[in-house]
Order: sequence, then structure tokens, then C-alpha cells
Amino acid sequence: MREIVLISITGEDRPGLTAAMTGVLAQAAVNILDIRQAVIHGSLAFGILVEFTDAEQSSAARKDIEASAPGQAQQVRFTAVSEAEHRDWMASATRKRHVVTLMSRQVNAEQLQRVTSITARHGLEVERIDRLSAHAASDVPSGLGKSCFELSLHGELTDPQALRREFLNAAQELNADIALQEDSLYRRHRRLAVFDMDSTLIEAEVIDELAKAAGVGELVSAITERAMAGELDFRASFKERLALLRGLDVSVLDAIGASLRLTEGAELLFAELKRLGYKTAILSGGFTYFARQLQVKLGIDYVFANELEVVDGKCTGVAIEPIVDAQRKADLLRELATKEGLSLEQTIAVGDGANDLPMLAIAGLGVAFRAKPLVRHSAKQAISTLGLDGVLYLLGVRDHDGTR
Repeated sequence: MREIVLISITGEDRPGLTAAMTGVLAQAAVNILDIRQAVIHGSLAFGILVEFTDAEQSSAARKDIEASAPGQAQQVRFTAVSEAEHRDWMASATRKRHVVTLMSRQVNAEQLQRVTSITARHGLEVERIDRLSAHAASDVPSGLGKSCFELSLHGELTDPQALRREFLNAAQELNADIALQEDSLYRRHRRLAVFDMDSTLIEAEVIDELAKAAGVGELVSAITERAMAGELDFRASFKERLALLRGLDVSVLDAIGASLRLTEGAELLFAELKRLGYKTAILSGGFTYFARQLQVKLGIDYVFANELEVVDGKCTGVAIEPIVDAQRKADLLRELATKEGLSLEQTIAVGDGANDLPMLAIAGLGVAFRAKPLVRHSAKQAISTLGLDGVLYLLGVRDHDGTR
């Protein structure tokens, strides 16, 4: 009669230990049903679920395994698994799986405790926790550090929206980002990423900078703030702000373009996306003149933004149609996905304003980046504590996997 046994080995890691254990099992000709191994700072946690054909085979293998882990450096434990327990374990493998990504400048115990408590209340069991971030150097300022842990969970999630609301509230209280995703095939195999420009790829709203040069900075900034918060219709507010720029000499564009700063993590993110084979695009309610500069700097494939109308070197106060507004961004995302032969599930959209919400809603991964409250609450995911390269953590990319 077959016997199912979980063999657990903990203690000091040593080279060749796994080979020695599996060598013993190979000689015993046992079947391996599951295996998991982790080493943290030289400390080993090794588990292997095996199937013995009879008690004699099991007894002999146990003795050989104990002999292969002598002394106090490793502890070996054998746990019998009943047929019913094994059936339950196999059934659990067919359940939906989810991934929770916890990000902060430095993840602490309180943040992790809150995440695991919330998931437990919603019937999700933690199966594995992995660190995606590299170890921070001691000289990195606390405000520039990056810390990320990925929790793999299984279980039936009955109310994902309620879980997301709890995560959002916890994230705000704990100065962290907490993202919940279904662990599907698409999560690690998206291929198109589109981005808003102003206050997403760059740390400014260009129209506000143009307004300062035109002497109407405070007036335009107030309208911009209300539009990005969803209090005003983007198209109407855009035309209103643009009209205030009438007569602005286009010679100021060069100076403004030279002063624009990339958002933290932008260069790292685009270098990694390029390495992974992604197509990238800017879908912006800002202006083509500045988007083209970013295209060259970051190696972006597509640019769609608004074109300032200029006559005799002066801005006329209008933009050339079609204006890239909220609906246009969503339409462009669909068109680009079709052009690249992709489903929307294979796309990523990142933005900060209310005019980004339609494209965030239809993308497979929609990320509100350092966004206004309305956008942060409405989007599927949000990043507020880290830079743009935090998007890579949502894809399951480790720091040591690539260029970071």
C-alpha cells in the first residue's frame, strides 16, 4: 500500500544537500509529488512530498535521509499525509490564485501584518512570499529606497472590490502600495505599455509651464488641478486653458523642454520594458513638441499628443484636431493593441489624471501613478510611494532579473 510522506529539512544550508537528499530518493525509486526550497541568509527550508510504494521502502529511505543530514546543522522531519489530505491538496491546486504586491520605501512588519490579516479575512491563504527588490545599500537615502514583496495566495475570493477597498485604505494609512492581481498567464506576458506624459513621465504639467511664460500661470494651474481631479470636463477645460496662451511666442518652448525633469524610475522602466520586448507609447493630453523629446530620450515607439497651432511664431490659442482627450486615449489604446496583434489583457496603461481613467479601465493592467484621489480609487492598481519602475514589480520582475 502506498505511503505519502512530507519530508521537511531545516537548518544550516550546505552545498550539495539537495543533491544528496534527492539522490537517496532516486535510489529508492520514489515518486516526487511536490517540492519547495528556500534559503534565507544561509538558513535552509526544504520540503519535498514523496510517494512510497510500501512501508519497507519508506523505512529504508528515511534512515538514509537522516544519515545524509548528520549532526545539529540540519533537522529532518517526516510527516505522513493521508489520502484524504492529499486529495484536498490536489483540489486546492485547481483554485484560482492571486498575487498581492506590497511596495514601500522600506517594507516593515506592520505593513506585512496588515496585508496578511486582510487576505485571511477574505479567505485567501498565503502559499509563498518572495522578495522582488534588491537589498538596499546602506548609503541609500530612506526616501529613495525600494522594497517589494510578492505574496502568492490561493482560495476563492468572493468580493474582490471589498478587498481592494481594504487594501487602499491600509495603503494610505501605512504609506505603502498594495496591489491585488489574479495570477493569470497574462500577468507576466503583457506586451504593450502606454503612458500619460504630464505628471506621469515628467514631473510637471507642461501647459502650466507655458502659462507661466505667458503670465497667466496661477489661473491656468487652478483649471488644470480641477480638470485632473475630475471636477471639470477635460476637453472644455483644455480649450479654455489653451485660449489663455494666445500670442505666446513659441521660442519659449525650447527653454521649457530643457527644464522638464523625468519622473523617478522612468529611464529604468523603459530600459527594462525594451529589454523584455514591449512596445511603448505616449498617449497625452499635453503637446507633441515635448512628447517627441521624451520619445527620443526613452526610446518610445509611438507618440500621440496635441499639436499647438502656430501662426507667425505665435500660439493661436487653439490645438489642431483631433484633441487627445479621455476617450481618444482609450480609442488609441485599442487601436495600438489591434495593430500589434494583442488583446487588451496584454496591455498596460499608466496615468495620473481623470482623463486617464477610460484607458486605465480597459487595459489589462491599469495603474494610477501618484494620482489624484478619484483616479487612485477608481483604477485597478495604484503606485504612490515608489517611482515609475515600481510598475515592474506588478509584472513580477525582480530587481536582479534585469537592468535595475
